[in-house]
Amino acid sequence: MTTSRYYSNMGGLPPQTDLLSSKAVFTTAYAVIPRTVMSDIVTSMLPHWENARAWIISRPLSGFAETFAQYIMEVAPQGGSARPEPDPRASAAIFVVDGEMTIEMDGQQNQLRTGSFAYLPAGSEWQIWNRSDAPVRFHWVRKAFQVVDGLDMPPAIFTHEDDCVLDPMPDTDGKWATTRFIDPSDIRYDMHLNIVTFEPGAVIPFMETHIMEHGLYVLEGKAVYRLNQDWVEVEAGDYMWLRSYCPQACYAGGPGRFRYLLYKDVNRHPAL
Repeated sequence: MTTSRYYSNMGGLPPQTDLLSSKAVFTTAYAVIPRTVMSDIVTSMLPHWENARAWIISRPLSGFAETFAQYIMEVAPQGGSARPEPDPRASAAIFVVDGEMTIEMDGQQNQLRTGSFAYLPAGSEWQIWNRSDAPVRFHWVRKAFQVVDGLDMPPAIFTHEDDCVLDPMPDTDGKWATTRFIDPSDIRYDMHLNIVTFEPGAVIPFMETHIMEHGLYVLEGKAVYRLNQDWVEVEAGDYMWLRSYCPQACYAGGPGRFRYLLYKDVNRHPAL
């Protein structure tokens, strides 16, 4: 089995001797869900799934982040679902952080492993199964697809991080770069799921303030993130949830790379 390059050590329960103090916070502008609170007791079972559990780390909330839901799924050997998605409006973006699984779609068996990405269009029929001898863990982003008159539905995507170009941000000497699983020039897609990589010492050199909502799951390393008026230390396994226009920036102090999985909504007019 492929050795994981991404944080995937969810579950368990803290001992009775641990302190209650935590960096978990929920504000009107952002939320931080640290890895220490993603225990066994906050998981959910899902209808029509077998031998599987979910950490639901974001969901639409009125007045907060409204466009998406994000799960961390853990599926045991021989588990999965023939009916994974209950909403025909929902598109899916999936990223595997540990293990192997199969997505069946349009008569094709698509094999995914650690580092694999899949985009599944709204209305498509798909199944997902773990036919390996070890659990598989993956992120699953669900979004109600915004249909646009005159635009074709976007096709499915199956790829792997190793097959994608690491695209450096301008004037950063490659220290801040993005792995893009979906072509940013293809306007048919209304969301992106990227991996952002910072080398030690790299920064976001201004307070980003924009319409896109974000889910940021730290895959590797640690950094200090500026969220609205606060500096927050984050590390591998932590999750940040940002509403539209929340000011944000980052300083990656090292010693190793800082990498996170980034959701954002794109390419559509705001609803009025």
